[in-house]
Amino acid sequence: MNTRSLFRTIRVPAAVVALGLTAAGCTVGPNYERPKLDPPVQFRGQAGQAAAESLVDATWWQVYQDEVLAGLIREGIANNLDLRAASARVVESRALAGVAKSYLYPDIGVGFGVSGEQRSRVGDPKMPKDQFPDRTYNNWALNGSLSWEIDLFGRLRRNNEAAFAQYLASEEGRRAVLITLVGDIASTYFYIRELDLQLDIARRTLKINDDTVTYYANRLQGGVSNRLELDQAKANRAVTASAIPDIERQIAIAENALSVLLGRPPGNITRGTTAADRVLPPNVPAGLPAQLLERRPDVVQAEQLLVAANANIGVAKALFYPTISLTGSLGAVSSSLSDFLTPESLVWSLGAGLFQPIFNGGRIRRNYEAAVARYDIALTQYQKAALNGYREVADSLVTIQKLAERRTEIETGVEALRDATQLSRARYDTGLSSYLEVLIADQQLFSQEIQLAQVKGSQNRAVAQLYRALGGGWQPEQPTSAPPPGPVRQ
Repeated sequence: MNTRSLFRTIRVPAAVVALGLTAAGCTVGPNYERPKLDPPVQFRGQAGQAAAESLVDATWWQVYQDEVLAGLIREGIANNLDLRAASARVVESRALAGVAKSYLYPDIGVGFGVSGEQRSRVGDPKMPKDQFPDRTYNNWALNGSLSWEIDLFGRLRRNNEAAFAQYLASEEGRRAVLITLVGDIASTYFYIRELDLQLDIARRTLKINDDTVTYYANRLQGGVSNRLELDQAKANRAVTASAIPDIERQIAIAENALSVLLGRPPGNITRGTTAADRVLPPNVPAGLPAQLLERRPDVVQAEQLLVAANANIGVAKALFYPTISLTGSLGAVSSSLSDFLTPESLVWSLGAGLFQPIFNGGRIRRNYEAAVARYDIALTQYQKAALNGYREVADSLVTIQKLAERRTEIETGVEALRDATQLSRARYDTGLSSYLEVLIADQQLFSQEIQLAQVKGSQNRAVAQLYRALGGGWQPEQPTSAPPPGPVRQ
């Protein structure tokens, strides 16, 4: 058979291929539509009329103006191990999306080989030596193969659509890790600065307590005081001094935690502006609740998983319908290289198959029901992610508002107690009151100053939490790698 007759022979199967490609435009299963969530008009606790402007539209370094914090966040983004793992998962999902897409195309392969064979002279049929002086045979073989499943009802395309949505979900998962990382670095840094302020207050108060102990010790030696007052002064000093090691312990633990977030062994953390010097933004816009569906990576991730679950319904439904597969091979076999590529050495095969499931004990039906159930699960998780996003923003807004009110009251109390400590000492020096009045004023002032430091730190952490709740805005997004093409649609 020559090459021309070969191609005439395969005209009918080629027509079958063309028919299959024409029919491949049919895709079973529902097309994805975003569920209606009815977001609130504005966040609970949002002051004034809701506007499109959001806090995440401003970059974090413009909010805090702390170059040390900016450097720590950059270091964490570069070295954090959780973020590296999340980036690797993106690469994995991207590769799997490429694998799913590859099934839309034919598998084409080529093979080349040589074989040698020696036959038995006493086997069946027998090979007498006089008739068959040479019982050794060699063959050279070259063949190409092709196999292709015609995606008649869109099972492969739906599978590709699901894999691509999984890839997008993994990218949003990486963004969620990034935003969580930056939020954790900022919050831990602010907590350390809060503890630094507490430690400064404790040491400053301890210096005053030391002076007071020395003062009453001298008065006792001079005979103008008594041991009770000195003991009370020493006890008050001990209360302040005992707070310092505990604060230092908390600082060390917080520094160790921040070091791990930065991808380095536990150690000291460089400081920037203090909590007392840092100025919070006067206005904290939260934006529109509807923006949260596009901005928060966990919500977008949940929606992409919903897209994948929707596509998998089509994959499961397509199993009810027949599948068409095409196989073919073309090659040459010859015992000598001189005849290897002549028309007489050509061999070929071509086949088409159709498979229609008839009975399988309800397996396909149950698989379809499971796919629908998984979609329902993904839908509830998407709805829950959106509601949780609204809640976290509302929590952050009310926290910022109430912390500001609490700080105002505590600052008023601190100013009053500072005045009270001066008055109580003046009254004691003139004999108008006992030392107990001085002691109570000192203890109350120390406690209030510690509370003020805690509120200042909490305010900074609350703004960082609002950034996180609104879905980031920490730095320009840089893709891990070039994204694969989207799902193929015919």
